Amino acid sequence: MGELRARLATIDERIADAARAAGRDPSSLTRIVVTKFHPASLVGELYELGVRDVGENRQQEFSRKVVEVGDLPGLRWHFIGQAQTNKARAIRGAASVVHSLDRARLADALDAAGEPDEPALDVLLQVNLTDDPGRGGVDPGDLEALASHVAALASLRVRGVMAVAPLDEPPAAAFARLNTLSGAVRTVVPDADWISAGMTADFAEAIAAGATHLRIGSAITGPRPQHG
Repeated sequence: MGELRARLATIDERIADAARAAGRDPSSLTRIVVTKFHPASLVGELYELGVRDVGENRQQEFSRKVVEVGDLPGLRWHFIGQAQTNKARAIRGAASVVHSLDRARLADALDAAGEPDEPALDVLLQVNLTDDPGRGGVDPGDLEALASHVAALASLRVRGVMAVAPLDEPPAAAFARLNTLSGAVRTVVPDADWISAGMTADFAEAIAAGATHLRIGSAITGPRPQHG
């Protein structure tokens, strides 16, 4: 716990410094701790240290971990991985927020998985910032159409956009494009002002470009255990 506390404090200090350097209030940022491949017990330890937002990107591990952790008041589970439509019900049953909605079929599946009296599911539209169509995310040219489609689904709530910085260009340039695309989504859904961007290596650039949600993994959790 001591090492975990120290790593968390170090990252939070770096986030606060980056926010102040960008003229932003550190308290306006949401730091999501990505616990991929770590045991559910780590989520409990993080919760004891004040963490309330955790992220997972593999559906089976995600669903299992949510059950193992149980009901912790105020804990929000973020699904940040690529989602298959046939896993939509399982994802919806576990997630507080889905960051990786990138196509109408997935939106329809998540919507159909909702229960009649269930609150709307917060979703982010993942944008592909590369030229590789095989990467996750909607093409930027199709983003507004996807936003309109999702906004029409009663059980989903569009909160903003998400992206991963490409490896072949400076992250600052990519995140600046994402900020512009966020503005395009807000022409469709005016209050969709979340921008999920930035990981350990590039969160300072993401903050400078307006990111509201940061996805930080091993810099906080430590090295990931061996996995199959």
